Amino acid sequence: MIINPENYFLILIGIIWIVGGVLQDLKRREVDNLWNFSLIAVAFTYRLVVSVYNNDYWFILNGLLGFVIFLGLGNLFYYSRLFAGGDAKMLISLGVILPLSYEWMGNFKIFGIFLVASFVGGSIYSLIWVLCLMIRNFNKFKKDFSRNAKKYKKLFLISMIFCILWVIFVLIISEIFLLSLAFIILLFPVLFVLAKSVEEGSMVKLVNPLQVTEGDWLYRDIIVNGKRIKANWEGVSREELRLIQKNYKKKVLIKYGIPFTPAFLIGFLILLGLIWKGFWV
Repeated sequence: MIINPENYFLILIGIIWIVGGVLQDLKRREVDNLWNFSLIAVAFTYRLVVSVYNNDYWFILNGLLGFVIFLGLGNLFYYSRLFAGGDAKMLISLGVILPLSYEWMGNFKIFGIFLVASFVGGSIYSLIWVLCLMIRNFNKFKKDFSRNAKKYKKLFLISMIFCILWVIFVLIISEIFLLSLAFIILLFPVLFVLAKSVEEGSMVKLVNPLQVTEGDWLYRDIIVNGKRIKANWEGVSREELRLIQKNYKKKVLIKYGIPFTPAFLIGFLILLGLIWKGFWV
């Protein structure tokens, strides 16, 4: 596939926004909603301007297609509790960037390669991260791993379904050597459970109420002025944050996850490298 000149700007802002999100995630364990939403606005505006100028609206329609598909994927991964809110929103925003082809099948291949590259790259990156933490807290890690393997058993089924879909996709595009990636897709739930076990044993910190931020994950429920604030996947809401910072006098146990946004940067760079070399797309 040859990248058309009008896609250069999309690639540039995609890299800028991903790098900015990664820096936010590594520093504060969150990516601002405004940052993700602004990428959607900038990318759609650019696609519309180019479409009007060229009198060819496939450019913006492809962006809309990518947005709808990744909106579905982002919500699927979020409500399956694979992604945090910031990760899901960044994935959705990249859906406007990734349609780099004027052919629908070409865009579907780009989507598939990006997702697989992100999960593979993210798995390797997460593995290195968690191995370092696992070694430091090995005894507690063994107990947590056994418990989480039972808790997330549905993830193994989802992984198997994605593996089958990937095999079908590879057979359709006749790139048999990509079948080896099916093994990595099957390995993903194992790495995920490993990561969750390390998170619970090594990534829980006791912080001052003023250090709590919106979206932080409480390790356990707390009672503030008679109101129970639950430890849930959505994290601390803005109203709950005000209540904690104003009225809670004790330190709070916060669970920090492994920043996943670097996986999107890895996946995007791998995709661009494959396009540049003319492989698979």
